[in-house]
Amino acid sequence: MLGRGRERAVIDQTIAAVRTGESRVLLVHGAAGVGKSALLEYAERSAAGARVMRAVGVESEMELAFATLHQLCVPLLDRLNGLPVPQRAALETVFGMREGSPPERFLVALAVLSLLSDASEGQPLLCVVDDVQWMDRASAQVLGFVARRLLAESVALVFCARERPQDLLGLPELEITGLRDADAHALLDSVTHTRLDQRVRDRIVAETKGNPLALLELSRGLTVTQMAGGFGLLHGDTLPGRIEQSFLARIEALSEQTRLLLLIAAAEPVGDPDLVWRAAGRLGVTPATALAGGTDGLLSFDVRVTFRHPLVRSAVYRSAREADRRAVHLALAEVTDREIDPDRRAWHLASASAAPDESVAAELELSAHRAQARGGLAAAAAFLQRSVALTVDNARRAERAVAAADASLRAGDLAAARTFVDIADRYADSEFLRARGHLVRSHITFAAGFNNEAPPMLLTAAQRLEPSDMDLARETYLLAWGAAALVAADEESLMAISRAMRALPPPDGTPRPIDLVLAGYALLVTDGRAAAIPTLQRAMTGLADYPTQDLLKWGWVACGVSCAIWDDQVMLDTYVRAADVVRAAGALTELPIYLASLGIATSWTGDFAAAAAIVAEADAVAAATGIPIAQHTKLLLTAMQGREVEAAQLIAATIEWAGADGQLMGVTSANWAAAVLYNGLSRYEQAMTAAQASTRIAELWVSVWVLPEIVEAATRVGDEKAAREALEKLADAAEPCDTDWAQGILARCRALLSDGTAADSLYREAIERLGRTRLRPEHARAHLLYGEWLRRERQRVEARTHLRTAYTSFVSIGMEAFAERARRELLATGETVRKRTVEAPSSDELTPQEKQIALLVRNGLSNPEVGARLFLSPRTVEWHLRKIFAKLSISSRRELRDALPRGEYEPTP
Repeated sequence: MLGRGRERAVIDQTIAAVRTGESRVLLVHGAAGVGKSALLEYAERSAAGARVMRAVGVESEMELAFATLHQLCVPLLDRLNGLPVPQRAALETVFGMREGSPPERFLVALAVLSLLSDASEGQPLLCVVDDVQWMDRASAQVLGFVARRLLAESVALVFCARERPQDLLGLPELEITGLRDADAHALLDSVTHTRLDQRVRDRIVAETKGNPLALLELSRGLTVTQMAGGFGLLHGDTLPGRIEQSFLARIEALSEQTRLLLLIAAAEPVGDPDLVWRAAGRLGVTPATALAGGTDGLLSFDVRVTFRHPLVRSAVYRSAREADRRAVHLALAEVTDREIDPDRRAWHLASASAAPDESVAAELELSAHRAQARGGLAAAAAFLQRSVALTVDNARRAERAVAAADASLRAGDLAAARTFVDIADRYADSEFLRARGHLVRSHITFAAGFNNEAPPMLLTAAQRLEPSDMDLARETYLLAWGAAALVAADEESLMAISRAMRALPPPDGTPRPIDLVLAGYALLVTDGRAAAIPTLQRAMTGLADYPTQDLLKWGWVACGVSCAIWDDQVMLDTYVRAADVVRAAGALTELPIYLASLGIATSWTGDFAAAAAIVAEADAVAAATGIPIAQHTKLLLTAMQGREVEAAQLIAATIEWAGADGQLMGVTSANWAAAVLYNGLSRYEQAMTAAQASTRIAELWVSVWVLPEIVEAATRVGDEKAAREALEKLADAAEPCDTDWAQGILARCRALLSDGTAADSLYREAIERLGRTRLRPEHARAHLLYGEWLRRERQRVEARTHLRTAYTSFVSIGMEAFAERARRELLATGETVRKRTVEAPSSDELTPQEKQIALLVRNGLSNPEVGARLFLSPRTVEWHLRKIFAKLSISSRRELRDALPRGEYEPTP
């Protein structure tokens, strides 16, 4: 620890904070040999009273999913029963303790966060993860997630890596550099046994950049003359290479048996002494012969087999002959238990294979299935890729290549996915295999960005799959339709897909939900809503309890049925259930799609607090997954609230981002939000421009919802033609649906284009029908429009009644612009109206996250449930609650309902 005062101080502060109940995260990084491991050892020695847990990334285990995470969590597995059931199941599945569907890695991460939080209740935890550059990707993603969410737990998470790993970017870091010149000179003096020329000493220190391991190792193997004259020092290699060369010189000086023992230890990732010696025995290596002359301090045997430095391991392995490496891996495979550790055995067998070998390829394929079951998609892809290389039969190679491409795609490696699809195309000997390859290629295109290429590719894949796998073909048709509807730019593609769906043979027996959805969506495009509604209504009944697996595969497309049939209650119930199912399954990559739909449905009810909670959850998911999402809910919410500055900025940003990314539904949603905003602000020309921009895109949902905005804006600016054209389109969409939502909106829009008793009757019908829905904002807008019409008809007394109702509703909901529009109308009737605003409450002091936690707790969620929603540990939730209680001057959860202002947090009953 020579010259490491600053670094030790950082470690000391980290340990001290954890002892006081805070969390700390530290990424220690620096070049090989610079002293990172020594600092970790110092941290462990300094953590008296804390429980120390350690894990080490191993190069040969980089393809084994959750290997490093398992090392870290093994001491805590007796606490699994204390976790929420979905979290416990996720960890048990990825650790191979139970069978089940592969969990989302983010659910695994939340489980680890809860596990560490629970374990730190009794005593502080110091979790040390060394050699992060060799940690498997699944473990890195999970621990990166955990590190970003530790706050109020007594947990220190210290990582050590040569360079900043991608999954740990942004964490607090401590860069370890070489020693200062004086300290470097002192260290060099301590290991040299002859007086060095001052210029040689200076050069050694300068060229090693004060790297402690380089200073310690470079003198080994050099003669006194070479050291003194400087002739044997430092060639043009990189510093790690020079250090490795120093180790190589020491390795070459060992006996053949000792070198073989080192190679076995280098190839065995766990560091199990028994396993190493059993493999050594198969190669004729015994302790007596291998250790007779010692290992020159390069390898030690204790509870675990450890090398002097990770560079020793790599030097040993890379310098060995290929034949020796294969022999060592074969010996390790033979002594690795087939039942207990089949995946490492398969990997050893693969490394031992010099030529294609079907039996090994089959073992790797089985390992891939196990990795997939644990949620290790990257590991599954790696196993399958190696399996393809070792496959003898071309047809089997094509099958495995398709599987490897699919696994690579789901692991996010699009380049590898394309490579293996090409291999599948080259060797496929059946149309079914070629069709499956085409399907994967279509998904690659769709995953690469929303564009017009994916829908026709998916259509072709579905058509090619029909003869061999009709179920898969139907799923593919639905995904193709959904992709075309989402892209919303190619009407011909959507029509072609819909016609192909119409041509599908009728299903055997009773139609399943997917059959009805396919038929209904096809009719929607080819024959119009009137023809599609009966089938879609039947589909909606069947979708009420469809299986989770189906929901995860194609539910994002099917849930749109509720919007098509104009049933607000069904729509809300559908999206609540879908979000709950997807959330419980831990499918966080799919969750934002469902949250967007749920958020829009919730905003329409006027429960802006719940909608804001959904926005916060979606933002938390996006931050956790790193997947950007279109802000559909936030767009509509800020527009309905009338927050012009915030809404206008979000609208402009969304149009730019979604347009550039090909997500034209995002562009449509932004223009719809703008139409709502400007209608509320009484800026009808702007509202009409935005609304008409939404209808120019071939999109099936939002382009219908924006039609009432056009009718309202067009009548206000005197463009009766535009208003009637929009009304005609709205009638085509809504009239076939005998729901209060559809008929109420239609009556309200017809009233705008009517006069006299007809208008009066239509306004009353709209108010009555919309009053029976959950759509409080639309109901209030019907009162507003009727009140405005009555005032223009000089029926001021009755106008005031409806305008007051509208104003009160808008204020209670939080629709500021519409409330001001209603207030101005009331003033025009001669009534004195004091502008109502919510008094500035103490809750304004709450941060957005604190508001979110307060709302969820007020709604009855427990700390673990709140933590699961917001990706926090229960202890962090409790820490936030203490701050919330202090700011609101309350002392219990029960007092939250009264402490949170009604206008801001919940609608009036």
